[in-house]
Amino acid sequence: MNDNNITRLAQATIRLARPVLLGLIIAMAASSLAACSNSSVSETAGMSVQPTQETPVVTQASGSIYLYGEAHGNAKTMDKEYELWSEYYHNEGMRHLFVELSYFTAEYLNLWMHSDNDELLEQIYEDWEGTAVHSPYTKAFYQKIKSECPETVFHGTDIGHQYDSTGSRFLSYLEANDLTGSEKYTLTKEAIQQGRLFYSKDDGVYRENMMTANFIREFEKLGSESVMGIYGSAHTELDGMDYSTQSVPCMANQLQKHYGVNLHNEDLSRIAKDIEPTRVDSITLQGKKYAASYFGKEDLSGFKDYAYREFWRLEDAYEDIKDLPQVDNVLTYEQYPMLIETGQVFAISYTKTDGSVKKEYYSSNGKNEEGVYSTQQFTAD
Repeated sequence: MNDNNITRLAQATIRLARPVLLGLIIAMAASSLAACSNSSVSETAGMSVQPTQETPVVTQASGSIYLYGEAHGNAKTMDKEYELWSEYYHNEGMRHLFVELSYFTAEYLNLWMHSDNDELLEQIYEDWEGTAVHSPYTKAFYQKIKSECPETVFHGTDIGHQYDSTGSRFLSYLEANDLTGSEKYTLTKEAIQQGRLFYSKDDGVYRENMMTANFIREFEKLGSESVMGIYGSAHTELDGMDYSTQSVPCMANQLQKHYGVNLHNEDLSRIAKDIEPTRVDSITLQGKKYAASYFGKEDLSGFKDYAYREFWRLEDAYEDIKDLPQVDNVLTYEQYPMLIETGQVFAISYTKTDGSVKKEYYSSNGKNEEGVYSTQQFTAD
C-alpha cells in the first residue's frame, strides 16, 4: 500500500465485522460494511472466489421479508429502525427480527429478553468491544425493544463473530443445561465453525453465502410469518454484489431468487449521513481561498502508520477545478461521513502516527462504475 493509494486502506475500515469498516472501495459497505466482529479493524476482502452458494431449499415460507440497510452504530439510523420495528410489532403483529449477528448472539439476546436484569446484555456488549456495534446507541436500541416490544424474537444469521467469547460461553450454557442434543447446540457449533473459517481466510464471499443460507434456514422455520431484517447496507441491495470481491450476489440479491416479490428492501444508511458541517474553515486551492465546511474525523488506527483522516467540502469550487489533471485514484461516496452531490470538491487530510500530514483533493464529477458512485482525485497546487 503506497501513499498514493492510502485511501484504499481506509476502504477496509468502516462497516463492521471482521474487525469492522469498509474493506470496500466498492462499498461501505462499510456502509456497510458490515456488522460485528472479533476486532476493531473492518472486514477485509475475501481471498478465495467461490461460486454463489446454491442452497437447496423447498420454500415453505410464505411471509414477507422487509430488509433495511444501515450504517452500523448510528443513533439516527437506529431510531428509525426502532420506529419501523415498533410499527410492525404493534400494528402488523410481527415478532421475528432478523439481525446481522451470529446465531448464538441472537440466542443470548432471546434469553436476556426473558430475564429481569441486563447482565447478559452487558456480557454481549463487552464482547462487541472494538467493533462498530460497540456503541451506547446499540445497547439502548436493544433495551428499548425489550421494554416496548417484549415478545420480540431475534434471529442471528451472520457467521460466528466473537466465536471464542460469546460463542464459547453460549456453548457452555447449553452444556450446563443438558442441551447438547438440541438444535441450538448444533447450530451454535455450526456458527462457530463458520466464524473460524471466515477469519482464517478473510473470505468475504464465503461470509456472504453463509449469511444467505443461514437467513433462509431461519426464515423457512416460520411458515407464514413475516419478518423484518436489519443488516449493513452492503448486504441489502436487491441488485448488489458482495462488497469484498464484487464476484457473487450479495445476501439480498440471493434471497430475491428464492422469495421474489415477497422480499422488500430500503436503505437507511443515508440517514446517518444527512448531517450539517460542524464548522466552516478556509482552504486555499490554486491560489484561491474557499469556504471549507468541516465534517469531522475518521479513526484509521491499525492501518499502516496512519492515525486519522479529516473531511472538508470546498464550497463553490467545482467550476474552478474541473479541468485540472486527475489522479488514478477514487474514493467511493460511502467512505464520506456526509451526503455527496455531483459538482462538489473535497479536501481530505491524512495524519500519520508521527504527526506528519498529507492532503488530497477530490471532485464528484458523476463517476459511476458498476453502480458505485465515486469521487475522483485530482492534482492541485
